[in-house]
Amino acid sequence: MTLPLRRYPHAERQDVFEELHGLHVPDPYRHLEDAESPATLRWGAEQDALYEAERTSWADLERWQEEVAAFDAVDRARAPEVRGGRVFRLRQDPGQEHPVLTVAEAGAADTTERVLLDPSALDPSGRTVLDAWEPSVEGDLLAFQVSRNGTEDSLLRVLDVATGKVVDGPVDRVRRSSIGWLPGGEAFYYVRNLDPRLHPGEGRYHRRVCLHRVGTDPGTDAVVFGEGRDRTQFYSVSVTADGRWLGVTATLGTGRGTDLYLADLSAGPLERPELRPVQEGMDAATRLYAVPGTGPRDLVWLRTDRDAARGRVVACRPAELHLGPGAWREVVPERPDAVLTHLVVLSGPELKHPLGLAAWTRDTVAEVTVHDLVEGRQIGTVPLPGIGAVGDFSAGSPGGHEAYFAYTDFVTPPRVLRFDARTGRATRWERDAADAAEAPGVGGAVTRQVAFPSRDGTTVRMFVISPAGRPDVPRPALLTGYGGFGKTMSPRYRAQVLAWVRAGGVFAWAGLRGGGEEGEAWHLAGSGRNKQNTFDDFAAAGDRLIAEGWTEPGRLAIMGGSNGGLLVGAALTQQPGKYAAVVCTAPLLDMVRYELSGLGPSWTPEYGSAQDPALLPTLFGYSPYHRVTPGTAYPAVLLVAADGDTRTDPLHARKMCAALQHASSGAGPVLLRLERGVGHGDRSASRAVALQAECLAFLAQQVGLPAPERPGPATP
Repeated sequence: MTLPLRRYPHAERQDVFEELHGLHVPDPYRHLEDAESPATLRWGAEQDALYEAERTSWADLERWQEEVAAFDAVDRARAPEVRGGRVFRLRQDPGQEHPVLTVAEAGAADTTERVLLDPSALDPSGRTVLDAWEPSVEGDLLAFQVSRNGTEDSLLRVLDVATGKVVDGPVDRVRRSSIGWLPGGEAFYYVRNLDPRLHPGEGRYHRRVCLHRVGTDPGTDAVVFGEGRDRTQFYSVSVTADGRWLGVTATLGTGRGTDLYLADLSAGPLERPELRPVQEGMDAATRLYAVPGTGPRDLVWLRTDRDAARGRVVACRPAELHLGPGAWREVVPERPDAVLTHLVVLSGPELKHPLGLAAWTRDTVAEVTVHDLVEGRQIGTVPLPGIGAVGDFSAGSPGGHEAYFAYTDFVTPPRVLRFDARTGRATRWERDAADAAEAPGVGGAVTRQVAFPSRDGTTVRMFVISPAGRPDVPRPALLTGYGGFGKTMSPRYRAQVLAWVRAGGVFAWAGLRGGGEEGEAWHLAGSGRNKQNTFDDFAAAGDRLIAEGWTEPGRLAIMGGSNGGLLVGAALTQQPGKYAAVVCTAPLLDMVRYELSGLGPSWTPEYGSAQDPALLPTLFGYSPYHRVTPGTAYPAVLLVAADGDTRTDPLHARKMCAALQHASSGAGPVLLRLERGVGHGDRSASRAVALQAECLAFLAQQVGLPAPERPGPATP
């Protein structure tokens, strides 16, 4: 064995293994799973020192920080929520550490927005984030949820919108719960975990749907749903604006199948709603999207992939929903070329029939169409500003003709568009357009979509963003992907992308099987026992970048986070010689024991379980931690984790770091960056910029990409 070129902190390599279903599964660094043991703390401190020493050697780091910060300094706004004549929205201006929630009067001549919630004011340290919020039907109260240190374990409170004073809470054991307000603002339905003392070690499971009356002790909240169901089920709640109907969805972990229930709240006590199944025990996702009235002939609409893997919309009377698909009438059919992603129903008095604003992705690019939801026909297409993505759909005032949604692409920060159902047009929302700052200096970033065959001949697509828009000369390339949980890798504004391209590099964004780019069949083709397809697609993307001349061997780097961290971990261990450098963020890497930490038990519908004799060989076969082979020349690797991450435990990064440092004969470093006081996702803007810049500086040093100089101030 060739010895590593660096002296790494010592981690004892122990002879620990398990015999599982006849497989011998070694686990030499299991002791690093214990984050608080003296040995792990000592090893972690030495890894911190090693990372800091390497970090100070990156000559271009300060320039990368300036570059990322410049592209990050744009206005970001989400589509508003309109309630009771008030307009609520999240926005983040340049220089703000977190998005702030503002409110304004909808029809007032003075459109001045008042800050309602600012996480930085709640906690100047920047470690508190706003996880979720929901105004009451009348817009006079606001339920909001905040968490600290990245844990996503929220506290729920209610504030008076007029005064800004908290009038209820905190309610604990809440994690980004949906809120179903009842008219009048006296009560709402929400989702809460059981007291963790009832199930030690499972405090983030065992959820229940509850009814909370504002101003009362949450310990007295009535449980209305969830008893006797699987501990890993996630629930969501919604109440129609008229207060008549309660909808509850139940999903097993992150699985596709959604149980859907509906209760007529006028038929009995709010504490004991009679929830009747609309869909139960089916491998299909169905959501209630409409706002029914009280008349016997009123319709509701469902967006579903039942009998339509790419999605469709059906209509039904509320009283007949329990009859199942036999009572459904299709009004927006499945498209063979696109995936249905969003639906908003508009039913203003100026409209002949209720209209549906539907969003689709075709070859990963967003399209928006308009449909008559009674006659079942498409009546228009909404032009978009470019080749990009849409999201954050919301209706305007109940019974109105307006809707809002966000648009973005690789060079366009999120902007809010307002759709008018009377004209069928979407225009830049005036509140968003007035003072929004655009991205600086993006003229040199050209996006092109490339299609290529994977190992088995399946056509895969990726976006390639480059200075020239064509493979003019081989350049340092950075490839990323996700390929999991049905998530679509759509084109979105990213400061990292533009910083890399302005430096002269190529950034590639691949849509892999396991994601949602081509619908549910595409997702299933890269999950469970088919997970290797995801890794093959990613490898084929790298091959195409080299074959077409975008880059060349020795100048291709890869990066991925969360499920994308698993992706690049698999790429690293399956083809270590292909990549010059790897950044692996918040990853899953020990796929034999992933179910035993974080939210792992929720992910068995996606990956399968090591307790299943049929799936263990698949999980063990691609598990990156178990594929690390001593004496292999691994590329430079930066593993990134956060101590507050309650989804993917940092133990994965620790164990992988120790394994690679022991095994690698490569010249590049193997480093661990452990960030404290943050979690899996949201963090303050300055900390996000620092993380992104350090990842780019690490990769750029390995592939020979100097950071660009920022242009100086203009002179007369």
